Amino acid sequence: MQEECPNVDSSTTKSGSTWYLPHHPVIHSNKPEKVRVVFDCAAKYQGTSLNDQLLQGPDLNNTLVGVLLQFRKEPVAIVADIKQMFHQVKVKKADCDALRFLWWPEGDLSKDPADHQMLVHPFGATSSPSCAAYALKRTADDNRSNYDTHIVDTVYRNFYVDDCLKSVASVEEAKELVKLLPEMLAKGGFHLTKWISNCREILALIPEAERASSVMNLDMENLPIDRALGIQWDVEKDAFNFRIGDRLKEETRREMLSFVASVYDPLGFAAPFVLPAKRILQELCRVGYGWDEKVPEDQLSNWREWRKKLPTLMTLAIPRCYKPTGFSQIQTVELHNFSDASLGGYGVASYLRLIDTNGTIHCSLLMGKSRVAPLKAMTVPRLELTAATVAVKVSRQIQDEIQLPIQRTLFWTDSTIVIQYIRNMATRFQTFVSNRLQIIHDASSPSQWYHVSSEFNPADHASRGIKFNGSNEAAITTWFHGAAFLWQPESEWPGQPTDLPEIDRDDKELRRKVQATTITQCNTMGTDVWSRLLHQ
Repeated sequence: MQEECPNVDSSTTKSGSTWYLPHHPVIHSNKPEKVRVVFDCAAKYQGTSLNDQLLQGPDLNNTLVGVLLQFRKEPVAIVADIKQMFHQVKVKKADCDALRFLWWPEGDLSKDPADHQMLVHPFGATSSPSCAAYALKRTADDNRSNYDTHIVDTVYRNFYVDDCLKSVASVEEAKELVKLLPEMLAKGGFHLTKWISNCREILALIPEAERASSVMNLDMENLPIDRALGIQWDVEKDAFNFRIGDRLKEETRREMLSFVASVYDPLGFAAPFVLPAKRILQELCRVGYGWDEKVPEDQLSNWREWRKKLPTLMTLAIPRCYKPTGFSQIQTVELHNFSDASLGGYGVASYLRLIDTNGTIHCSLLMGKSRVAPLKAMTVPRLELTAATVAVKVSRQIQDEIQLPIQRTLFWTDSTIVIQYIRNMATRFQTFVSNRLQIIHDASSPSQWYHVSSEFNPADHASRGIKFNGSNEAAITTWFHGAAFLWQPESEWPGQPTDLPEIDRDDKELRRKVQATTITQCNTMGTDVWSRLLHQ
């Protein structure tokens, strides 16, 4: 504490930027023995706060989705954490007076407080994340010549703030990583700790004090369930699963929304299972219930039924690694994006289709999205087109982040009208359709769009939802593993319509031609119309 918060003589001359930070302790319910001091940089005095005066700086962090997508690439998984990352990055001496705070010795409020200042970046300051991320990447850049490219790239691609999530192809590569990555980061003052892996051989190489608390003892029969960027990770089974809390205090819109939001799911695996609850909340909004108004009993039957069966979600397990055990060298990588819409919602499901040198096919769900339809009524074709727009956005995000050699990207929809719109490059449409077609054409070509019937479209579950009952096993299988035909050779895929008719001239989405009106010379009492207007 002394190095980070030295005692300062308050009588000394301060710099032009002087600020005293209020602070308070924060205790996590799962870690009651650990107290974290948080400095409130957003606290205002005379209408301003420290954060108001700080520049946020560029966002240098990787995306959460990108780090998770790459974490699923290879069979050997490794997770680690930088200890007190922000506190390893110093603040310029001239700026430390803006980080002053008062501290009562031994917690005795009867004594005069001591004047301290932070020498490092505090949690809560607007500028801290950008400065810390820059220092981390600068450490990798400064030592680039002394380490292999994949060690340096790990810092640039596999960190989310202070969390490192990395997957590698072999135990040998993992051994090199756990040896060289901490060594390189230590040159910048960063201490990589709390290691965990699905490989016991790797964990055995790491000193016990540097392992995550859940894997201190390697003699345990099974490796534990831990967290990877907030997602439940069953390390022994190497699978993601869900943890459902029970935080609902009372049945109001506010508490119900909080409960739904507690199902942490950044990759959208649970999207179709949560959609029914989102529809219930939307209906309560439509009827006009207030945020803290208790919902009447007659409106709660569907909510209670959904909540009662939600724990079934905890029985599902999604393999972390895209490749199954025993899969040979990958020969073909394809990305298949399905979209669908209904009057109640619309959604997207994206799958990675792998083919190895033996011709074995495997499909994995990469990302899912599910949204309720807007309260303002929309036609099904517009909803289908909106879903298709989300599909190209998700596809682009995956291609930018996953770092796999994707040879082919396809889009599937069960709406022939959407395919007609996408293939028609000459017709002018209404603004709503035109704007979405522009997004689709910028990120895909008409030849990438295929038709699939609703019964084989996994995104159908994202637009209608999946309820937990005894007859939904087929729907769950389709959602997590993709359409059955994707597991077959391309010759077995659904046939494509070759005789789609032209867009009907009466289609409401077509932009009508405006009849041009020409003002011609008009003689009235010997004076043309322009002269009359000018002389009025």
